Formats: sequence, structure tokens, C-alpha cells
Amino acid sequence: MDYDFSFFLVVATVVTGVVWGGYALYLKSFKKPYPTEKEPLLVEYARSFFPVVLIVLLLRSFLVEPFRIPSGSMMPTLLVGDFILVNKFTYGIRLPVLNSKIIEMGEPERGDIVVFRFPKQPSIDYIKRVIGLPGDRVGYFGKKIYINGQPVEQTPIGRYQGVGQGANMTGAEHIEENLMGVRHSILISPGVPTVEDVFVVPQGHYFVMGDNRDNSNDSRYWGTVPEANLVGKAFFIWMNWDWQNDGIGFSRLGTVLD
Repeated sequence: MDYDFSFFLVVATVVTGVVWGGYALYLKSFKKPYPTEKEPLLVEYARSFFPVVLIVLLLRSFLVEPFRIPSGSMMPTLLVGDFILVNKFTYGIRLPVLNSKIIEMGEPERGDIVVFRFPKQPSIDYIKRVIGLPGDRVGYFGKKIYINGQPVEQTPIGRYQGVGQGANMTGAEHIEENLMGVRHSILISPGVPTVEDVFVVPQGHYFVMGDNRDNSNDSRYWGTVPEANLVGKAFFIWMNWDWQNDGIGFSRLGTVLD
């Protein structure tokens, strides 16, 4: 069990609900009318906060959850300081805290940008792009991806111009990658060593990589992501704040991710 924000939301919901509901049952058992004034301060707080934390818990657990991008591993698609929304029901409805799936909805597709609990340390959330599906053989050689022996098409765009906290990537090769029909941008740093190998994706697992290929801690280094670790699919940038880039990046607001 992970003692994360969801855990504390569940605890807050239960405690405020028990205090408020327990007080109401107490009055009912003694056939007293519910007071409109001078109720205990603890009960007053519980009555006020219970619906708020319950709504936040339901929205965050079953609909959408906000995340902030802390690193440049998904540049140029996601920048440091992007605030994104993650669809929590795309890959199935899961119980908060326990993370057990109760309703099947769908499965990740190649090219999806997914948030997941890092297999080596589940209390930490990672975000990467799905490259390999269950049963795939993913090869990575010469900075290029091969899916089941077929090379993934790459089209050079030019040299990347980084901004803010991503300025250190200025000069990297900016490339459009066609991941079996999903077109997206990636960054390549020539001369930077990387792992080259063929990876077989087990059933129920996914092979993920960052779009900033030479600056990403991903499946090439620690393995695949179990389906049970999936949190949701990133789909929208609602805010960008980079203190090294004059604050709010208005051009990023409202960006739909694909």
C-alpha cells in the first residue's frame, strides 16, 4: 500500500464522514432535532469538509488527475513546468490506494503518453511514451527503434532550440518519428552513449521510452511496465510555469497531447 495523496484523501473522507454521520446518528438515537446552531466545532468542520474531500477523491481517483512535469525526459513533447491532466479511466477503473482494477475499459496503444508507478519504486510516478505492446520485440540500435524487425521511420526537422530549464537541449537533433502511424517529435543527442539491444515485452507489460531519447530513464534501463502499474493516459496541458522562462508559458496552455 502506498501512503500517497490518495491515501490521505481516503482517510480524510472517512474521518469527516464518520464524525458528521456519527453525530447525526447520535441525535437520531436520542430523538433530538439536528441543531442549526452551536453544534460541536469538530462536527461543524467535518460537515463542511466532507463533501469537498469526497468530490476531490472521486474526481482524482476515477476521472482526471493533475500532474506536473519535473524533468526534460519527454522533451520536446512535454517541457519542464508543464502541468498536465491524466485520464484515469482510459485503461480501466481502479480503486484508490489499493490500485486494483474493478472495471475493464481499454488497453494502452502504441504511441500513448502514459503515467505509471515506477516499477522500482511505486511511490514515484513516471511519464513516458508506449513503444512496445505485449508480445512485441523492440530493438534499439543506432538511435533508431525497430518493432518486430521493422524500422520506425524518422524524418529530420532540424536543430532544436530549447527554452527555460530545457535550454541545455539546444542543438539536439529534432526528429519526427512515425511510430506505426503515430507521428511525434523526439530529440537525439549525437555522441551520447545509450543501451542497444532487443527487448521482448512480456504479456501484461509495456515497453516505454522518453521522447528525449538520450536523457530518459526508461525501459531500456530498468525493464517493462506491468499493466497493474498504469495510472492513466496524459491528454492535456492546462498550465506551464517555468521560472527560467519568464513564468507562465501561454503558448503551451490548452495543448492537446497525442
